[in-house]
Amino acid sequence: MENDYLVQQNVQDELLWEPALNAVEIGVSVKNGIVTLSGTVDSLSKKLAAERAVKRVKNVKGVAMDVEVVYPSSNKRSDAAIAQAAVDALSWSNLVPSDQVHVEVEDGYITLEGEVQWQYQRDAAKDAVKDLQGVKGISNLVTVRPAASTFLIKDNIKKALQRMANIEADNIAILTEEKTITLKGKVRSWREKEEVEQVVWSTPGVSAVKDELEIEI
Repeated sequence: MENDYLVQQNVQDELLWEPALNAVEIGVSVKNGIVTLSGTVDSLSKKLAAERAVKRVKNVKGVAMDVEVVYPSSNKRSDAAIAQAAVDALSWSNLVPSDQVHVEVEDGYITLEGEVQWQYQRDAAKDAVKDLQGVKGISNLVTVRPAASTFLIKDNIKKALQRMANIEADNIAILTEEKTITLKGKVRSWREKEEVEQVVWSTPGVSAVKDELEIEI
């Protein structure tokens, strides 16, 4: 498809534009708007930066990450060393509640578990450990503790979306089932899709989000 070719070119240009990346390390293929990145990088931060760069590109409908994090032998660390560094990083963060997030490491992959009150605390836990040397990937299984009624949650989300100048709130349907929010409708870009989800996660009481928003092309 011609559109896929244009998306591929735009993704490659965006990767070149991203200062944290060496774009020649990453291959790009596109089929029906779904972008697949492949290759190897020497840090998790680079892998995450590549994913963010792709999501900034117009007409990208989805991203498949086949990028592998491979550290030079001189930079490899044991799981025990990574776990200790992660525990220290979490304890030093002002945004992560003390003793609420627990760490498990296997073959360089970190799993975070626990319960917090706000989504920003869940995000902060991941941010605290993503740049540690030796980390290949992160599974953030930290949950957000419910703190409000379903009616109030939905009403607060609606008002928050309506306040956002760059979000077409009228095109978004909000469905609630206990403390799980399902989003339906159409958005204009991947960035708008992420901004809507961020607004929802920032709402007190939301413990799970099903993002079924479609990108209008």
